[in-house]
Amino acid sequence: MMPRMTDDAAISATPALSEIERRIIDLFVDGVRVIGLPKSIGEIYGMLFLSEEPLSFDDLVNRLGISKGSVSQGLRALRQIGAVSECPNGNGRRTYYQPEIRLKRLVGGFIREQVVPHLDSGTGKLAALNDAIGEIADDEHQKFLAERLERLEHWFKRSRLILPLFQRVLGE
Repeated sequence: MMPRMTDDAAISATPALSEIERRIIDLFVDGVRVIGLPKSIGEIYGMLFLSEEPLSFDDLVNRLGISKGSVSQGLRALRQIGAVSECPNGNGRRTYYQPEIRLKRLVGGFIREQVVPHLDSGTGKLAALNDAIGEIADDEHQKFLAERLERLEHWFKRSRLILPLFQRVLGE
Protein backbone atom coordinates (compact mmCIF):
# COMPACT_ATOMS: atom_id res chain seq x y z
CA MET A 1 0.00 0.00 0.00
CA MET A 2 1.38 3.40 -0.98
CA PRO A 3 1.55 6.08 1.69
CA ARG A 4 -0.97 8.89 1.27
CA MET A 5 0.58 12.25 0.34
CA THR A 6 -0.15 15.15 2.63
CA ASP A 7 -1.42 18.39 1.10
CA ASP A 8 2.05 19.94 1.52
CA ALA A 9 3.66 16.96 -0.22
CA ALA A 10 1.12 17.17 -3.04
CA ILE A 11 1.86 20.87 -3.53
CA SER A 12 5.60 20.32 -3.62
CA ALA A 13 5.09 17.42 -6.08
CA THR A 14 3.07 19.66 -8.42
CA PRO A 15 5.29 20.66 -11.32
CA ALA A 16 5.88 24.37 -11.75
CA LEU A 17 4.53 25.98 -14.86
CA SER A 18 7.02 26.11 -17.70
CA GLU A 19 7.83 29.39 -19.40
CA ILE A 20 5.75 28.45 -22.45
CA GLU A 21 2.78 27.41 -20.27
CA ARG A 22 2.95 30.71 -18.38
CA ARG A 23 3.09 32.66 -21.65
CA ILE A 24 0.10 30.80 -23.10
CA ILE A 25 -1.89 31.33 -19.91
CA ASP A 26 -0.97 35.03 -20.11
CA LEU A 27 -2.63 35.17 -23.55
CA PHE A 28 -5.89 34.03 -21.96
CA VAL A 29 -5.43 36.48 -19.08
CA ASP A 30 -5.00 39.32 -21.58
CA GLY A 31 -8.12 38.17 -23.43
CA VAL A 32 -10.37 38.13 -20.37
CA ARG A 33 -9.07 41.49 -19.19
CA VAL A 34 -10.10 43.05 -22.52
CA ILE A 35 -13.70 42.05 -21.82
CA GLY A 36 -13.52 43.10 -18.16
CA LEU A 37 -13.29 39.71 -16.49
CA PRO A 38 -10.95 38.85 -13.60
CA LYS A 39 -7.43 37.60 -14.29
CA SER A 40 -8.17 34.32 -12.50
CA ILE A 41 -10.77 33.36 -15.13
CA GLY A 42 -8.11 33.59 -17.83
CA GLU A 43 -5.64 31.65 -15.69
CA ILE A 44 -8.11 28.85 -15.00
CA TYR A 45 -9.25 28.54 -18.60
CA GLY A 46 -5.66 28.72 -19.84
CA MET A 47 -4.52 25.98 -17.43
CA LEU A 48 -7.38 23.71 -18.50
CA PHE A 49 -6.70 24.49 -22.16
CA LEU A 50 -3.06 23.42 -21.75
CA SER A 51 -3.76 20.26 -19.80
CA GLU A 52 -3.83 16.94 -21.62
CA GLU A 53 -6.04 15.53 -18.86
CA PRO A 54 -9.02 17.07 -17.04
CA LEU A 55 -8.03 18.86 -13.83
CA SER A 56 -9.65 18.96 -10.40
CA PHE A 57 -10.36 22.03 -8.30
CA ASP A 58 -7.30 21.26 -6.15
CA ASP A 59 -5.13 20.75 -9.25
CA LEU A 60 -6.05 24.27 -10.40
CA VAL A 61 -5.35 25.81 -6.98
CA ASN A 62 -1.98 24.07 -6.73
CA ARG A 63 -0.79 24.57 -10.32
CA LEU A 64 -1.82 28.22 -10.54
CA GLY A 65 -1.07 29.24 -6.96
CA ILE A 66 -4.33 31.18 -6.65
CA SER A 67 -6.87 31.08 -3.84
CA LYS A 68 -9.65 28.53 -3.56
CA GLY A 69 -12.15 31.40 -3.64
CA SER A 70 -10.76 32.64 -6.95
CA VAL A 71 -10.85 29.14 -8.44
CA SER A 72 -14.39 28.58 -7.18
CA GLN A 73 -15.69 31.87 -8.61
CA GLY A 74 -13.74 31.41 -11.83
CA LEU A 75 -15.04 27.90 -12.42
CA ARG A 76 -18.59 29.05 -11.69
CA ALA A 77 -18.29 31.87 -14.25
CA LEU A 78 -16.66 29.62 -16.85
CA ARG A 79 -19.32 26.92 -16.39
CA GLN A 80 -22.06 29.53 -16.70
CA ILE A 81 -20.89 30.62 -20.15
CA GLY A 82 -20.13 27.05 -21.23
CA ALA A 83 -16.34 27.54 -21.39
CA VAL A 84 -15.65 24.56 -19.10
CA SER A 85 -17.57 21.46 -18.22
CA GLU A 86 -17.40 18.83 -15.54
CA CYS A 87 -16.32 15.43 -16.70
CA PRO A 88 -16.76 12.03 -15.12
CA ASN A 89 -13.92 10.37 -13.28
CA GLY A 90 -13.32 6.90 -11.93
CA ASN A 91 -13.75 7.29 -8.17
CA GLY A 92 -16.47 9.94 -8.06
CA ARG A 93 -14.86 11.76 -5.13
CA ARG A 94 -13.50 14.74 -7.04
CA THR A 95 -14.96 16.75 -9.85
CA TYR A 96 -12.73 17.23 -12.85
CA TYR A 97 -12.98 19.97 -15.43
CA GLN A 98 -12.16 20.22 -19.11
CA PRO A 99 -12.21 23.24 -21.41
CA GLU A 100 -14.58 23.89 -24.27
CA ILE A 101 -12.22 24.43 -27.19
CA ARG A 102 -14.71 25.18 -29.96
CA LEU A 103 -14.69 28.92 -30.61
CA LYS A 104 -18.33 29.01 -31.68
CA ARG A 105 -19.38 27.57 -28.30
CA LEU A 106 -17.16 29.94 -26.33
CA VAL A 107 -18.33 33.08 -28.12
CA GLY A 108 -21.94 31.89 -28.26
CA GLY A 109 -21.99 31.24 -24.51
CA PHE A 110 -20.47 34.64 -23.79
CA ILE A 111 -23.03 36.39 -26.00
CA ARG A 112 -25.91 34.45 -24.48
CA GLU A 113 -24.86 34.92 -20.84
CA GLN A 114 -23.22 38.35 -20.87
CA VAL A 115 -24.13 40.46 -23.90
CA VAL A 116 -27.83 39.66 -24.38
CA PRO A 117 -28.77 40.35 -20.72
CA HIS A 118 -26.91 43.67 -20.95
CA LEU A 119 -28.84 44.62 -24.09
CA ASP A 120 -32.11 43.57 -22.45
CA SER A 121 -31.54 45.72 -19.37
CA GLY A 122 -30.20 48.60 -21.49
CA THR A 123 -33.37 48.76 -23.56
CA GLY A 124 -35.46 49.36 -20.45
CA LYS A 125 -33.00 51.94 -19.17
CA LEU A 126 -33.12 53.83 -22.47
CA ALA A 127 -36.92 54.00 -22.31
CA ALA A 128 -36.74 55.43 -18.78
CA LEU A 129 -34.11 57.96 -19.88
CA ASN A 130 -36.28 59.10 -22.77
CA ASP A 131 -39.07 59.82 -20.28
CA ALA A 132 -36.67 61.72 -18.01
CA ILE A 133 -35.37 63.95 -20.80
CA GLY A 134 -38.73 65.67 -21.01
CA GLU A 135 -38.15 67.03 -17.48
CA ILE A 136 -35.00 68.99 -18.44
CA ALA A 137 -35.73 72.72 -18.40
CA ASP A 138 -32.91 73.83 -20.74
CA ASP A 139 -34.26 73.27 -24.28
CA GLU A 140 -30.81 73.17 -25.92
CA HIS A 141 -29.49 70.61 -23.42
CA GLN A 142 -32.71 68.60 -23.73
CA LYS A 143 -32.30 68.53 -27.53
CA PHE A 144 -28.64 67.49 -27.26
CA LEU A 145 -29.41 64.64 -24.84
CA ALA A 146 -32.36 63.49 -26.96
CA GLU A 147 -30.04 63.23 -29.98
CA ARG A 148 -27.50 61.24 -27.96
CA LEU A 149 -30.18 58.87 -26.68
CA GLU A 150 -31.41 58.43 -30.22
CA ARG A 151 -27.84 57.41 -31.17
CA LEU A 152 -27.74 54.89 -28.29
CA GLU A 153 -31.07 53.43 -29.33
CA HIS A 154 -29.70 53.03 -32.84
CA TRP A 155 -26.65 51.19 -31.46
CA PHE A 156 -28.87 48.87 -29.43
CA LYS A 157 -31.06 48.10 -32.45
CA ARG A 158 -28.00 47.39 -34.60
CA SER A 159 -26.54 45.15 -31.89
CA ARG A 160 -29.75 43.16 -31.75
CA LEU A 161 -29.56 42.67 -35.53
CA ILE A 162 -25.87 41.79 -35.62
CA LEU A 163 -25.66 39.37 -32.69
CA PRO A 164 -27.94 36.67 -34.19
CA LEU A 165 -26.02 36.91 -37.47
CA PHE A 166 -22.73 36.63 -35.61
CA GLN A 167 -23.99 33.57 -33.75
CA ARG A 168 -25.14 31.96 -37.00
CA VAL A 169 -21.74 32.57 -38.58
CA LEU A 170 -20.16 30.75 -35.64
CA GLY A 171 -22.67 27.91 -35.98
CA GLU A 172 -24.47 28.54 -32.67
